[in-house]
Amino acid sequence: MRLQVVYRSLAILLLAGLSACSVTGQKSAGAQHEDFGATDVFTRSYPGSEQNACEAARRALLSQGYVISDWKPTIIRGRRKYQHDVDIHAEIEFNVTCVPDSKGSNSSTIFANAVRDRYSLKKSNTSASIGVSAIGSVSLPFGSTDDSMVKVASETIASGNFYSQFFDLIERYLDGTVFPNEPEAEKRAEPVPPKNAAPASQPAQSVNGSQSE
Repeated sequence: MRLQVVYRSLAILLLAGLSACSVTGQKSAGAQHEDFGATDVFTRSYPGSEQNACEAARRALLSQGYVISDWKPTIIRGRRKYQHDVDIHAEIEFNVTCVPDSKGSNSSTIFANAVRDRYSLKKSNTSASIGVSAIGSVSLPFGSTDDSMVKVASETIASGNFYSQFFDLIERYLDGTVFPNEPEAEKRAEPVPPKNAAPASQPAQSVNGSQSE
């Protein structure tokens, strides 16, 4: 009898310990998304001005089917929609901010952040009501069905591979590209006279200093 009591006590203590570990694990898992730390998943530096970096980022997003909803010289926001199956719809909102590394430097840093929203198709049946003078209104089961998309999840994409592909694509549009309002572009736009061009002929003058006709 005493052994049974001891076993029961040990079982209760064991269950209590497992429950405490489970709660602690859940809290630590939830806190992982709230911690700040050193990471380069969402950032990358590029040579050149922040305007040129953001222009390359805009072209990279356009090449992947994103619709640009907000476009400023150093801020870009784009959206892309896709569908996993019939009842699940998803959208990605991509935010890009470009800043110079330091005053007078010839490099800039791009900060990227993508948020994925998921929507599910919900159906709601509406019944029809018929008024009867003797008993009032009666609700009948027939009616119409309304379909609506309801947001079921929203999360920030934290995959390093996802952002790495985006940053690599920016380099493709940044290398060898001259953007408007860049000093090199203005120099290339100016016509360059040929090196062996003969000087313009001056009109001949007579002995008394007057020009000959």
